[in-house]
Amino acid sequence: MLNPILILIIGVVLLIVMMLVLRLNAFVALITSAMVVSLLAPGEFADKITRVGQAFGGVAGGIGIVIAMAAIIGKCMMDSGAADRIVRSFLKVLGEKRTPTALMLSGFVLSVPVFFDMVFYLLVPLARSLWSRTRKNYVLYLLAIVAGAAITHTLVPPTPGPLFMANELKVDVGLMMILGILIGLPTAAVGVVVCKIINRRMDIPMRPYAGQTEPEPLDDDQLPSFWISFAPIALPVVLISLNTITKALGVGGLTAQIAAVVGHRDLALLLAAAVAMFVLVRQRKLSFKELASRSETALMSGGMIILITAAGGSFGKMLHEAGIKNLLQEWLGVQGGFVILLMAFAVAVMMKFAQGSGTVSMITTVTIFAAMEVTQEMLGCNLVYLAMAIGSGSLVGDWMNNSGFWIFARMGGLTEIETLKSWTILTAALGIIGLGFTLLLATVMPMNA
Repeated sequence: MLNPILILIIGVVLLIVMMLVLRLNAFVALITSAMVVSLLAPGEFADKITRVGQAFGGVAGGIGIVIAMAAIIGKCMMDSGAADRIVRSFLKVLGEKRTPTALMLSGFVLSVPVFFDMVFYLLVPLARSLWSRTRKNYVLYLLAIVAGAAITHTLVPPTPGPLFMANELKVDVGLMMILGILIGLPTAAVGVVVCKIINRRMDIPMRPYAGQTEPEPLDDDQLPSFWISFAPIALPVVLISLNTITKALGVGGLTAQIAAVVGHRDLALLLAAAVAMFVLVRQRKLSFKELASRSETALMSGGMIILITAAGGSFGKMLHEAGIKNLLQEWLGVQGGFVILLMAFAVAVMMKFAQGSGTVSMITTVTIFAAMEVTQEMLGCNLVYLAMAIGSGSLVGDWMNNSGFWIFARMGGLTEIETLKSWTILTAALGIIGLGFTLLLATVMPMNA
């Protein structure tokens, strides 16, 4: 029987080679690695491929509905103008002097149900319009968007990476949301300060897109009101958090049962999707056929995310079958403490730098530590902090093999060197700051009872 550590190394190296050298799709790379690890792991030979499919189905069943509904919510909010309304409301309330904060908060809020690239596509025209009016701080406006959107993309469900980590570590999704916001918001706020420092060193004007005109923004009367626009984001957060708080307080009886049903992540996201679709239909006067077409477009993008995350789950389950759960105890002993958090952060950084995707970095890293069966006793704090450390690590190491790098460069009109000096430095700073707040909260309120 092969040494579990050797099986782990073979699996991870194979994954990186397939993604970085062969340029294969993340789903193909993850599911292939899962099958190879399963074949090398102990067990009945006839069952070694079957158990990969069973693990895949279990993970897809746990996260598939939430990711699909989040994809629909994001698409509907973009098409209805709800996302645009939220941004304009933040700008109006905070004023022009606090524009970077408004952009950060807009990215922070919108990136909860909307995928990062869609948020950036929405907000970049606004950053360009602001520069046209003020003729200054173009890099600051671009980076402020990233400071908000990147942090919720990596720490707050229902975005795929955080959702998958909660599922693998068996952390309550409501708790993951609350802690993600508690750590993410101050991280993003400090991130705005980093944005200002970078902006002072990079006085770069906005560059026009070749052969393209700047898009004209919609009039205010073409957008839905703020509260109905914000409802698809607030509703699932409130319902899921209510269920979490009810459990924490030990409330029983009918109240607990109702909270468990309406606060279940699948139903909460379904209700939010229904609200988002209603707003889209009312605002754009769509037929049900047109609504179905737009929903199908959203589900196609969400479907790929489900495949990737479920394949990552299979990979982790096969590592568990390989017997690496004793690896951590052998390295650190029973009382690993915060060293485990630092180790998880470092592994996530290495995975991010090696293959580029923050989501894949989170998936791969958490599957390794979940397979090791890390416990609250070993950490000295709630397992949600392990997820926060991994999410923070997945922000560090952004360079040219990351799709976000090129989205930022092309949509922002920056060169590769300028992007390395801005995007790469900011995301690394966000990751390190996020780790700092994670360690601070884990010390102040460990929640390991």
